[in-house]
Amino acid sequence: MSKRQNGVVESDEAGIRLDRWFKRHFPGVSHGQLEKLLRTGQVRVGGRRAEAATRLEEGQEIRVPPQVADLTSRPGAKAQSAPHDAADLKKMILFEDADVLVLNKPAGLAVQGGTGLKTSIDAMLASLAEGKHGKPKLVHRLDRDTSGVLLIARTPFAAARLTESFRYRDTQKIYWGLSLGVPKPERGKIETLLSRRGEKMIVAGKDDESAKRSASLYEVVDRAELRAAFVALWPLTGRTHQLRVHMAHIGTPLLGDPVYGKPMPEGFPGGELGKGLHLHARRLIIPHPRKGLIDVSAPLNAEMRKTWKWFGFDASAKARFSEQGED
Repeated sequence: MSKRQNGVVESDEAGIRLDRWFKRHFPGVSHGQLEKLLRTGQVRVGGRRAEAATRLEEGQEIRVPPQVADLTSRPGAKAQSAPHDAADLKKMILFEDADVLVLNKPAGLAVQGGTGLKTSIDAMLASLAEGKHGKPKLVHRLDRDTSGVLLIARTPFAAARLTESFRYRDTQKIYWGLSLGVPKPERGKIETLLSRRGEKMIVAGKDDESAKRSASLYEVVDRAELRAAFVALWPLTGRTHQLRVHMAHIGTPLLGDPVYGKPMPEGFPGGELGKGLHLHARRLIIPHPRKGLIDVSAPLNAEMRKTWKWFGFDASAKARFSEQGED
């Protein structure tokens, strides 16, 4: 795209937001700069004023002022990445095609960058940037300490369709965890209002205007007497730390949770169990951007396998909710 050419929305960009389109084609333009261009009418979609959140349609013309090109690199240029990032990502791949990449994210690796973090999945994805589509895009998130299925979009078309599926909850996300204590009843639904307090989420009251509804299903798959349980979890909403807060709320926090957990009970063989948060995104079922379903399961990480082995839990077990196809 030259300095004085307007942009035209291609077929695989239909449905994405205008700000996402700019980020892909003109990565040097900050969100603040784009907002100013939109407020002053210098950027237009189909000859009309637009907002950053405007959804684009195939064939629409986007007016791009000449000065924008001076701020940017060419479309599809690779961001900086470590030499080994591509190889490390390939080791995580559970499924891939032209539109989608599904990874088994290790526990301890952040999905997005932040203060004090040396790397993240998002930064590593720059090593896979190619052609006009540029860097693959994150579609959803996992906590840094949570392992398991992470979905990545290779194209703007896939990103728009997959994001839409998450927005309208046309997905099934199944997690596995190890709880301290056994939930009662052993199968049920947890509904609370959640509100943020600093870096932590809390169960809030109805008078908290910032609180948002949250809901999860859970089921005990297996138990070790009354000491611990292998639980399957289905988030019906997508709040930060939701499953961790919910399990703590009913008195059975997840093993190894540094924020919402509790000390390991007496009699637990601390040195023989796995380390870290015992929460794993086991399975994801979501419509493919073009046709059919994506249905991917991730094997447990090494630390959780260690714990499962000690308790004698079946790492290939199925829970009733998942077998019935409920979310």
